[in-house]
Amino acid sequence: MSSSKIIAVVGATGAQGGGLIRAILADPASGFRARAITRKANGDKAEELRKLGAEVVEANLDDEASLAKAFAGAHGAYCVTNYWEHFTPSREVSQARNMAQAAKAAKLQHVIWSTLEDTRVRVPLSDPRMPTLMEKYKVPHFDAKAEADALFVEADVPTTFLLTAFYWENFIYFGMGPKKGPDGKFALTLPMGNARLSGIAAEDIGKCAYGIFKQGTRSCGKHVGIAGDHVTGAQMAAHMSKSLGKEVVYNAVSPAAYRAFGFPGADDLGNMFQYYMEFEPEFVGARGLDTARSLNPDLLSFNAWLAKYGSRIPLE
Repeated sequence: MSSSKIIAVVGATGAQGGGLIRAILADPASGFRARAITRKANGDKAEELRKLGAEVVEANLDDEASLAKAFAGAHGAYCVTNYWEHFTPSREVSQARNMAQAAKAAKLQHVIWSTLEDTRVRVPLSDPRMPTLMEKYKVPHFDAKAEADALFVEADVPTTFLLTAFYWENFIYFGMGPKKGPDGKFALTLPMGNARLSGIAAEDIGKCAYGIFKQGTRSCGKHVGIAGDHVTGAQMAAHMSKSLGKEVVYNAVSPAAYRAFGFPGADDLGNMFQYYMEFEPEFVGARGLDTARSLNPDLLSFNAWLAKYGSRIPLE
C-alpha cells in the first residue's frame, strides 16, 4: 500500500468529494489511496471517513499554504468549491487560485477541477433576456467556476475539467422537492418548460471522477461532461408519482416567477434554469450518458436514484 498513488480530495465530507473518497476505498486493489481534506479533521464526518480507511488532513481553501501542505506527496487531487456556503463568486475564484497554486507547488500529476459553463458566452451581460447579477454575472455559481478554469491552465497543472450537472439530491436537501398544494396534490415547481434537465446523483460525480483518475492523464486539458439522466419536468413528476406513491404534477413556472420566489439564491437559480431551458441542446449535449457510464458502470438513472433514495424526499 505504501507505493499506492495518493488522491487528495477537497471537500471530502461533502457530496462530490465524499463520493470519490468512498469510490477509492471501495476498490482497495486499485493502486490508489484516499486523502480526505477537510476544515474539521476532528469532526464527525471526518472521523467516519477515517474509520473507513481514509487519511484525513486538515486544510482551508482560503489558505494556500495549508492546501500545499495537504497536497504534498500526492499523485493527484480533486478540487471543488461550494458557492452555496458563502454566495460570493470572487471567493470561489480565490479558492480555486489557491488550489491551483498548491497543486503546482506539490507537483501533482493530475488534478480534476469540478467546473461548469460560463453562461455569459451565450448570454452576454448586455442581453436583457436574463438579469445581470452582482454587476458581472448571469449565473454566478456557474460563471465563477468557469472563470477559474484558466487559473489551472496558467499554473501549468495537468487538469481535467469535469462538467457536473444538477444534483438529484437537491430534491432532498435544497428545498426543491414537491410541495403540497391546496388541492392536496404535490407540485414539482421548476422553470424548465418542456426542456430536459441534465441531472446526476451526487455520489456518481465522485465515482465518475474516480473513473477519470483510473484512466490516467489522457483527459488532461479537456472538458469531460457527465450526467446520470436527461429528463423533463413532466417526466420527473411522473417518475416521482410512481416512486413516492403520491400524485406529483409538474408546475412549469417562468424563470422570472422563480427568481421572484425570494429565497437566498433564487435569482441565481432562476437564471440557471433559464439557461438550461434556452440552451438545452448545448447543455445536454455536453453531458453524455455513455461517457458517464464508461467512467462509472453503476451510474444511476433518475428512476434508479428514486428507487434508492426517493424515500428521503420530504413531502410537505
